[in-house]
Amino acid sequence: MLETKPAAAADGDVTLLVPEDDVDEPELSIVIPALDEELTVGEFVDWCKLGLEKAGVQGEIVIVDSSDDATAKIALAHGARVLKTPRRGLGRAYIDAIPHIRGRYVLMGDADCTYDFRELAPFVERLREGYEYVMGSRWRGSIEPGSMPKLHQYLGTPVTTWILNRLYNSRFSDIHCGMRGITRDALVRMDLHSQSWEYASEMILKSVHMDLRTTEVPVSFLKDREGRLSHHKRSGWFSPWSAAWINLRAMFIYGSDFFVFKPGIVLMALGLLLMLPLSFGDLDLGPVTLSLNSQFLGVAVLTVGAQAFFLGCIAQVLFDYTGRHTERWLRVFAYTRTVLIAFGLVVAGIALAIPLVVSYLSSDLALGRADTLQNHLAVTGLAAVICGAQLFVLTLLLHGAVVATTHGRPSFPGRD
Repeated sequence: MLETKPAAAADGDVTLLVPEDDVDEPELSIVIPALDEELTVGEFVDWCKLGLEKAGVQGEIVIVDSSDDATAKIALAHGARVLKTPRRGLGRAYIDAIPHIRGRYVLMGDADCTYDFRELAPFVERLREGYEYVMGSRWRGSIEPGSMPKLHQYLGTPVTTWILNRLYNSRFSDIHCGMRGITRDALVRMDLHSQSWEYASEMILKSVHMDLRTTEVPVSFLKDREGRLSHHKRSGWFSPWSAAWINLRAMFIYGSDFFVFKPGIVLMALGLLLMLPLSFGDLDLGPVTLSLNSQFLGVAVLTVGAQAFFLGCIAQVLFDYTGRHTERWLRVFAYTRTVLIAFGLVVAGIALAIPLVVSYLSSDLALGRADTLQNHLAVTGLAAVICGAQLFVLTLLLHGAVVATTHGRPSFPGRD
């Protein structure tokens, strides 16, 4: 007889179904979202049991089901736990499942028998060795002919994997592999938010931000069973493109510092190199004369660079799951010291501009051909005022971000 238990959830609409032969104290939890998979779910649960036996591990199988067909009934009959949830996204299925995961380790995947869960031993071995996040790799394993659309195999997955590795300085070979293992502790600390396909990218990106001990194992990717349509095909031709876009969106958001931090440093350096030498007048470089216009260009480049660099610092704090970046930027931009520096820059900038203002007032409010030195020093002063104001705003936002965002870590006190 099957046992039904109501399960606590944010929406109060999740129910846990427990089979008669449920296991006690599992070491591994196989957690699988399912949507109308009655064609394959029974065989899949049998595969999982065989894989657990071969790996020598006590495990539970949790099917997170939002189906309208007989998926739940079949899964229960084959010995899996079933967590009944409404239809609300692949990523949300894992979020719903977290409170009901009993194992120390978690193995994720699909219920369509495209990943061979009879060969789950390598995941268990790596997790037992101390790895916190174990990615499957179809590129290091095997891809059965006809199992993956050519667009995915030769464009989508390789390109998005390359982009992620460039953004995060990582070395993944297959970021879209659905078979992956993680410790329950790391999964909880990840605090997943993605509701749909982008959960896969969110997990990888956070594994990098969290400095998890990570490795890859080869997996086999198999063709769909006869008569089964993949979820992308069920959703229409645009579904793969939509999934790719939301995964890219997740990469860019969680890796936003890539686009601003280092480019900001480069732009700041270029702006200073162009502006500072012109603070005392025009500069001749062979046949080329750098004048006031060139200095204004330097100020513009410096301003954009400083803004990008400061935003990059804040982005690193927002996605800092180890505390390393937060400690560094609180040390570099200690509140009292940084505010005083910002105030000093603004005052110094105003002081450099005063001679030009005096000249302007004494010339009946007409600049005319004012002293070249006054013009150049005033432009340098303008840059100092802008950078001082930006530095002050950074200090406020940086320390505010630390107060608002701790990601489960101890709060960092504001530094003087």
